[in-house]
Amino acid sequence: MTVWPSGTLMDRLAVDVGAELLALAPARMRRPGDVLIHQGVPDGGHVFVLRAPADGRTALVKVTATMESGDDVLLGIRVSGDMVGELALLRGTPRSATVMLCSEALVHAIPPGVFSEFVKRRPAVWAAVAQMIADRLDWANRRRLDMATLSVTGRVAQVLTDLVDRHGFEAPGGFDVGVSLTQAELGRLVGAREDAVNKAMRLLRAKGLADTRYRRVTVHDLQGLRDFSLIS
Repeated sequence: MTVWPSGTLMDRLAVDVGAELLALAPARMRRPGDVLIHQGVPDGGHVFVLRAPADGRTALVKVTATMESGDDVLLGIRVSGDMVGELALLRGTPRSATVMLCSEALVHAIPPGVFSEFVKRRPAVWAAVAQMIADRLDWANRRRLDMATLSVTGRVAQVLTDLVDRHGFEAPGGFDVGVSLTQAELGRLVGAREDAVNKAMRLLRAKGLADTRYRRVTVHDLQGLRDFSLIS
């Protein structure tokens, strides 16, 4: 039986319901750099369910939006078991963000009509989707609150603890945050310039709380990092 990452849509569904959802469309292998969704495009409204590739590595996509200023903002990260693309279907609007793969992934592209008929048969799926959307809104609201109340270092510490809580796993020296991020991408998550994130990571490294290397972040002291985020 597949064990889905905690908090994802597939993790919320009963095993038989999840299997039925995946059976709605065949899985297709997608590569890093592939774009599943283009911001602003009225593309028919498919929803996409992410699965890990055969080697078991976590599927990872990033959700970005281009602002009127031309700047790209990293809105979130999605992993194996997550669904993307549901908002355009629910609202009947063009895509509000771009979704790009950061790793290999098996992707089920489910046509909107097929998905709508499925949830009519399986109303529990709507409840799971609603909870998923609520969690994402809560995460986004906390990021806004962090930006208003915390320093850059505090915001970085808070996001890293959130990533460990959602996607992390034990690794030599502590916990891997579970997703591959450059410091520029981390900066977009916390609303800070890359040089400010570099400075924040140097401070966290000096305090023995966290370190970064080759697009991976290791949290050495999770509780210490959590406590530090509240006073920074």
